[in-house]
Amino acid sequence: MRSRRRFWWAISLAIGPLVVAGCASETSFREIDGVPGRISGRTGTRGIVIAAPHGTSDARTGDIVAELARRTGFGVVIATGFNLEPDTREGAGRRYQVNRPLEGTPGQPPSDEVVSDIARHVYEAYERRVREVARGPLAFYAEIHGNNHRDATNRIEIATVGIDREEAFRLRALLELIRDAHLRVNREAPRLEILVEPADTLRYAASGAKRDGILRLPQRALHIELPKVARTEWRETYTAILADFLVQAAPLPAGK
Repeated sequence: MRSRRRFWWAISLAIGPLVVAGCASETSFREIDGVPGRISGRTGTRGIVIAAPHGTSDARTGDIVAELARRTGFGVVIATGFNLEPDTREGAGRRYQVNRPLEGTPGQPPSDEVVSDIARHVYEAYERRVREVARGPLAFYAEIHGNNHRDATNRIEIATVGIDREEAFRLRALLELIRDAHLRVNREAPRLEILVEPADTLRYAASGAKRDGILRLPQRALHIELPKVARTEWRETYTAILADFLVQAAPLPAGK
């Protein structure tokens, strides 16, 4: 009963802005030698990191994560420019996957991904950055991704680590309530469906990052896939929704 009261108390906060104060100092990161990409970061609340491993190739995710960090006070890591091939009108170009030691093409199955020495070098640099920004054990980690797949056009998918089915239902209910509170003010914005693993079956389960990549590290994690509409014309609305959601979904580290 007590846990249920705490849950609904947290949900009641969804209608108002909530900001977690974090460390504002910034750490400068140089480019990885010989690789056309950059990993930047900023420290914030200890043990909590928001990241965009494909800050440019997943359009606008770098901008979204930067704004989420500003609103929440959480640590932030953004990787940009790790493309092996340029995007074309026919499709996305091949890239280093950054959050796992593989190369691949957005929208293609995991079987299309291959291991390479440079891909591992990029991933190791990314993992170091995340650890440095966390400044200790990684208690909570959220990654923002984007996709243009027709099967996920009207929904937000959240793959998870360290979250059971019951908590997934609670997180989905919380995000739905926050979404609806914002959409009462922005009535023209689309009402995107929300799916949270393991309560729901996802198209994007982040299996590679869970098996070989960054999602092996955190105690709890949310891998958030946003459709194009949430990253472009309605980016401000859905960034605000996610900011209010993340400050309630993330557990504060011990002693905070």
